[in-house]
Amino acid sequence: MFKYVVKRLLLALFILLTVSIILYMLIRLMPTNVIETKYWSTHKDNAGSEEELQAILDRYNLGDNSFGGILKGWWMWITAFFAGDFGTSLTNSKPVGEVIFENMGVSFAIALVSLVLELIIAIPLGIKCACNQYGKLDYTVTVLTMIGISFPSFFFASILIKIFAVDLGWFPVGSLNTPTANYTGIMRFLDTCWHLVLPIIVLTILSIGSMMRYTRTNTLEVLNADYIRTARAKGLSENKVVYKHVFRNTLIPLVTTLAGILPTLFGGSMIVEQVFAIQGIGSVAYQMTRTGDIPFIMGYDMFISVLTIIGILLTDIMYAIVDPRVKLGK
Repeated sequence: MFKYVVKRLLLALFILLTVSIILYMLIRLMPTNVIETKYWSTHKDNAGSEEELQAILDRYNLGDNSFGGILKGWWMWITAFFAGDFGTSLTNSKPVGEVIFENMGVSFAIALVSLVLELIIAIPLGIKCACNQYGKLDYTVTVLTMIGISFPSFFFASILIKIFAVDLGWFPVGSLNTPTANYTGIMRFLDTCWHLVLPIIVLTILSIGSMMRYTRTNTLEVLNADYIRTARAKGLSENKVVYKHVFRNTLIPLVTTLAGILPTLFGGSMIVEQVFAIQGIGSVAYQMTRTGDIPFIMGYDMFISVLTIIGILLTDIMYAIVDPRVKLGK
């Protein structure tokens, strides 16, 4: 196990270096950045402004757009990154790591609750549909999940806002707290939770479909296995067959979904947060990307890359836990 983890960590280091240089080159090819945007908005009538702007860009290692200049800028950024310095945001002059962690809490809460609800609903539903293949429940759930998968998140979010916020007035939208209410303590917490109901519903419903279909497919494969027929032939009840033998073996393929859980939990949802005007990390990343805040974009993307690699490593380790036939040391 130890040798396997060390090998995967070395491979992860190589992957991070490759991802970082590709990201950095792509970001440097953006038509503008936040320094140029801010500078030209305040110095557009200054005759000698181009030389001054170039000096400012050079100060941040962004002035030379040649291949060698980009490589130099990447090297200075990656060495600082591995030293624990994500850089400083050019938009608000705060450390990128501080900006990420300041805005990550609400995104994590929304994603965590949505994930728990997704697993609670999708996995039992997928198993139930597989056990009643081509029945009324199977057809009904399949149609509904396909409709859910087909909906763009911004479209579905807009529908919920129109019905439940505008027409019925049940849920507030536009912030994390009611601006006119001076809630404190538990009341403020409950008010925030009420504001997050619709975003959580959107993320949960749109993600249930793929998980349910994946669970259904895996369950059908296990149901057709020889040992399941043997268990039934021995006289085991259907509940024991399904929940003791089928369910446990269905979990093995589902472990692959762990690879995407970490970046989903901490990365935020750009579109949903924008639609509901939630100041989470996804919304902040979208705003910084639009303005061309290169240090933040690099720091955020590398943060997501690290979480993805950790998720893949945890997935491989979980395979050995749920399936004893997998030997990681080989």
